[in-house]
Amino acid sequence: MGTAIHIKPDARQKVEILGRAAQYDVCGEACGSAASRKRDELGRWIYPAVMPDGAKVALLKVLQTNACEKNCAYCINRRGNDVRRTRFAPDELARLFDQMVQRRLVEGIFLSSGICGGAVTAMDRMLSTIEIIRRRYRFRGYVHLKLLPGSTRDQVERAGQIADRVSVNLEAPNRKRLGQIASAKPADDLLNPMRWASEFMNRGRGRWAPAGQTTQFVVGAADESDREILDTVNHLYQKISLHRAYFSAFQPVRGTPLEGHPFTPAWREHRLYQCDYLFRLYNFAFDELVFDEQGRLPRESDPKTMWAQAHPEFFPVEINRASRHELLRVPGVGPRSAMRILRSRGQGRVRTLRDLRKMGAVAKRAAPFVLLDGKQPPYQLAFC
Repeated sequence: MGTAIHIKPDARQKVEILGRAAQYDVCGEACGSAASRKRDELGRWIYPAVMPDGAKVALLKVLQTNACEKNCAYCINRRGNDVRRTRFAPDELARLFDQMVQRRLVEGIFLSSGICGGAVTAMDRMLSTIEIIRRRYRFRGYVHLKLLPGSTRDQVERAGQIADRVSVNLEAPNRKRLGQIASAKPADDLLNPMRWASEFMNRGRGRWAPAGQTTQFVVGAADESDREILDTVNHLYQKISLHRAYFSAFQPVRGTPLEGHPFTPAWREHRLYQCDYLFRLYNFAFDELVFDEQGRLPRESDPKTMWAQAHPEFFPVEINRASRHELLRVPGVGPRSAMRILRSRGQGRVRTLRDLRKMGAVAKRAAPFVLLDGKQPPYQLAFC
């Protein structure tokens, strides 16, 4: 896996620049984890990503170009920023990627781009790159392709035919907030590709972009509330066949208008992911989330526990008789532990917190909200 790869010095410089420029995109559950990246000459821009089936693959995450005619206030590649610009020609990037595949350095690619010469031209370059990778080099592995704002319907359709996953970065939850940080990006230029992708996915029945479409929000850049973000995420899940939402806590970048803006704490990003899990895995509705008067998620407790504390009428839940829906409402019980509890019935009853822990639940967190064979577990906390 660490075999040296021989590439031209200019190509090496390009992948260094364009790999660094792509680092702000979140393209998979593990992407961005520096601790688990490969340690080799190009390893800084090879990221581990988790696929929908749980398999992990090493992705080259790179931009076609970091030249951009947009002037987004949060972006290091914005038109007004003084950074070194470069680009890959489609055949050049495809050849480099194939060399990395042959050396077993990577198993997939995440490709995005700045917009230079218009969105249609920029998107065509990306499509050409993937076409060459697929046809000339016969690569059958994982491809995640960014849909640029302003892409045409035909381009979106072709993207899903040659890529496993497509995505559009909404960055902000609504038109007002988007206008604050990216005034040159009309909201419809972002939403239309997502709508078309949804249409093609529904028509393709698992063959068009089989890993689905995702989006990303820059959390805190536009001073938006958590309620605004999650309201939009919920709408996307309901109406636009979104597979996943990703959240990137805003970190000010030198040379941008927001370099003096406060950074967003990591705990806020974490709370948004917890709510996203409640939507996708626990069947929670948006109006069941608990916000403060400013629309913020509380720091002191996770959103599922906040819901439980706000609904004492639902508890305690008898673990040995509860339905899957009831089990998933218990703090500390997740989809896997709920399944194990249900499957264990007939083999014995859950009588102690130790029994519950064996099922994979976080027993201490669940204790205040359950009955175990008709009895309250020890140290159960009273409701506020």
